[in-house]
Amino acid sequence: MTKLKPPVEKNTYYDVIFEDLTHDGSGVAKIKGFPIFVPNGLPSEKAKIKITKVLKNYGFGRLIELYEESKFRVDAPCPIYKECGGCQLQHLSYEGQLIAKQRQVQDVLTRIGKLQDIMVHPVLGMENPWRYRNKAQVPVADREGGLVAGFYQQRSHQIIDMKSCLIQQEKNDLVVQTVKEICEKYGIQAYNEKSNKGTIRHIMARYGLVSGEIMVVLITRTKDLPHKNKLIEDITNQLPEVKSIVQNINSKQTNVIFGNETTVIWGEEYIYDNIGDIRFAISARSFYQVNPEQTKILYEKALEYAELTGEETVIDAYCGIGTISLFLAQKAKKVYGVEIVPEAIEDAKRNAALNKINNAEFAVGEAEVVIPSWYKNGIEADVIVVDPPRKGCDEALLQTILKMKPKKVVYVSCNPATLARDLRILEDGGYQTVEVQPVDMFPHTVHCEAVAKLVFNSRG
Repeated sequence: MTKLKPPVEKNTYYDVIFEDLTHDGSGVAKIKGFPIFVPNGLPSEKAKIKITKVLKNYGFGRLIELYEESKFRVDAPCPIYKECGGCQLQHLSYEGQLIAKQRQVQDVLTRIGKLQDIMVHPVLGMENPWRYRNKAQVPVADREGGLVAGFYQQRSHQIIDMKSCLIQQEKNDLVVQTVKEICEKYGIQAYNEKSNKGTIRHIMARYGLVSGEIMVVLITRTKDLPHKNKLIEDITNQLPEVKSIVQNINSKQTNVIFGNETTVIWGEEYIYDNIGDIRFAISARSFYQVNPEQTKILYEKALEYAELTGEETVIDAYCGIGTISLFLAQKAKKVYGVEIVPEAIEDAKRNAALNKINNAEFAVGEAEVVIPSWYKNGIEADVIVVDPPRKGCDEALLQTILKMKPKKVVYVSCNPATLARDLRILEDGGYQTVEVQPVDMFPHTVHCEAVAKLVFNSRG
């Protein structure tokens, strides 16, 4: 059997029309049906491209000239946008981003989930889609002239020095720059991943949008932190909103940011923040949504889809520090939350006590193991809420849901592709997807969250 040769060759030029965007924000053009992915291309644009790489089923190209621009194309306001890997869509207007994200969700539901005619609502976006991130986590490196801190350049480990990030809370920019300058002042060396030497690996800042409280986390290679007392004195003098300074030790030669040992070296173990009426204690390692304004909208939509009357038992799989669980507990009779990370469950219990919520119970373990054991012990859920990681729900959890047959499933997703895959499994098991509401948690990036409402509709 003769192998079909791709219809394009490297280093050749073509005139194309971009049809779509990829999951990483590149434009998609097709030459004789063969997809070519081109950074910086936008749907409906006509352009000249150069083929840079050809694989078996697709290729890559570079934008050479735009003949016809999209009406949604804008100049990116960030001066380092083209080098930095943090954002992918600043060259697309915010209106255009919301349209593209709605189309992305619709596309994967049809293509991956084989779901037809599902109501996908317009994306709920932000009135002001800038300066929304409440957590900065940036690597540090030595350069001639001092320390640099910023995001990695696209597809590299070269740090782009960043004085300001337009999607970060301004307080976080200030913290990172101040801490970097203080480390520089005392000659504290940055970690070198090639030689596995140096001290400071990452600077992390967490900011409570409602409380105004700040946590500084210094991720170091060594337990010994040179000039520790002077560092603490300078940080607290220059940044009076700081309530907590934490050191995390990561001695491994790895790309993983955090090590296993975390110590509070000054102040409190937690800072506090609110989402709606719920108050949360946030530690250095807590998973806490980085866009609290949109998180409130996301969780309110999940609560709306659950349609709670006060009589229901609800299970929250992948409950984290109890963020969704505590929202649900305000309207449910009883909420059970399960999470594999023990520290997160401790945080969830603490947050329940902090808010005087006594109808929420939390357990450590894999959802696909704990939930069946609850079921065997007579705990039957009227509603199951899932908020899994990007890889989606574990197959065993989906099968457990199908056995338990709760009246409703509310699926909160950070990855539309795995959402579509999992909805297909639930649909095949007797559920009907009623509607899907995308929510833009991460403006100017390709990521899109969505909430799906499913009801049990046995076909007998």
